[in-house]
Amino acid sequence: MPLLDHFRKPASRVPWRSIHSGWISELATRLNATLPPGYIALDTMSLGGGLEIDIGIEEEDEPPPPATGTSGGTAVAAARAVYVPPAATGTAQYEFPDTMEIRVTNEETGRLVGAVEFVSPGNKDRGAKRDMFLAKCLDNIAGGACVVVVDVITERRANLHNELVTTLGADNLVLPEEVALYAATYRPIIRKRKMNVDVWVNPLQIGAALPTMPLRVVAGLFVPVELEETYAAACRGRKLQV
Repeated sequence: MPLLDHFRKPASRVPWRSIHSGWISELATRLNATLPPGYIALDTMSLGGGLEIDIGIEEEDEPPPPATGTSGGTAVAAARAVYVPPAATGTAQYEFPDTMEIRVTNEETGRLVGAVEFVSPGNKDRGAKRDMFLAKCLDNIAGGACVVVVDVITERRANLHNELVTTLGADNLVLPEEVALYAATYRPIIRKRKMNVDVWVNPLQIGAALPTMPLRVVAGLFVPVELEETYAAACRGRKLQV
């Protein structure tokens, strides 16, 4: 199925968020079918700064009053006073980045071994959200995880792949300015006691098929990130075919 422009008609009749949520769900299912035992792929989606916070905080009972007097001839020590913090020095407002990702972890240790990051319009904005997306990708790579980035957002022109490889010192891997859509894999590996990052990058085009990207799990074991098949399944499930 050709890649559609989900920000313009006729494909825009189905919100891009619905397509992306279905896409990462289909992809997580595909990955779990190919991952070796002991590894699991789980999808997560949080847009617009939404957080999963448990607001059902248990209410603490009133502390007992300080004890005085004696009991059985032994003095009862006064209860320790409850600590009340001073007023905060100030308050910072934090805008959380959009998250549309699949995290592949070792089930026994919980260690992140791979991530598939889908770019959102907010990730391509200038400012904190964009910087935090790039920082997250770089932190995962530095921690030894293989990272796949998929950008099919036509609404904004920023190229996060170019910013990533420039930060990594690989200017030769920068895509031409006219390329705004792509899929890229970044695989960290140590060679001759030096950290290297192998990069696979495929420019994407509206109307063209999507590629299959490699995702390293452990050592030399890779699994396929089948973008075309899972994208087609997500579109079919939402009655979107062209």
